[in-house]
Amino acid sequence: MSDTEAVWVNRPHDIRVDLLQIARMIEPGSRVLDVGCGDGALLDYLARERGADARGIELSQAGVNACVTRGLSVVQGDADSDLKDYPSKAFDYVILSQTLQATYRPRDVVSELLRIGKRAIVSFPNFGYWRVRFNLLLTGRMPNTGTLDNPWHTTPNIHLCTVRDFVILCDELGVVIEKGLAIGKGGNPITWAQPLWLANWAADQGLFVLRKED
Repeated sequence: MSDTEAVWVNRPHDIRVDLLQIARMIEPGSRVLDVGCGDGALLDYLARERGADARGIELSQAGVNACVTRGLSVVQGDADSDLKDYPSKAFDYVILSQTLQATYRPRDVVSELLRIGKRAIVSFPNFGYWRVRFNLLLTGRMPNTGTLDNPWHTTPNIHLCTVRDFVILCDELGVVIEKGLAIGKGGNPITWAQPLWLANWAADQGLFVLRKED
């Protein structure tokens, strides 16, 4: 059985498959900060299954309340303004899952992630996904792909980008991409999505492990 098949067969039902892909990248016992942790599903899994010292930041009060109910260490905060309060290299991993596109200054946020963490794990909806392109081309309306599922007038997303855009940003910031995955609509990696132009076309989400240059 491949690693991808094992994720599907053995996955618990209280966590999304794309979050499980992130969890598999975390070494057991690591110190982890999840920025924009939502209801704490990933943090809870990391604490239970990976023995992580898992903490979170969440903007919404409803998300913070859900995390507290799970017994997680989470504070209410904003990725755009509150990451500066954390000391440098305080965590082994800092996670930003499906949140980058909702920040006001994504370039600064990526820099802050790599200041306070030895590595950063970032995932985001890919606006270069073929369903997005065809939706715009054929209907002339903002896309609805499941990952991008809010009407334009209620979406929290303000800085959508493509996989290719993000790779270029990492190059401009001097960031090393240790691993990049094209994530399909079901949440699993698309193993055939290489080279970059194909990943940019096929991926519903991009998922990257980053570190600063030595």
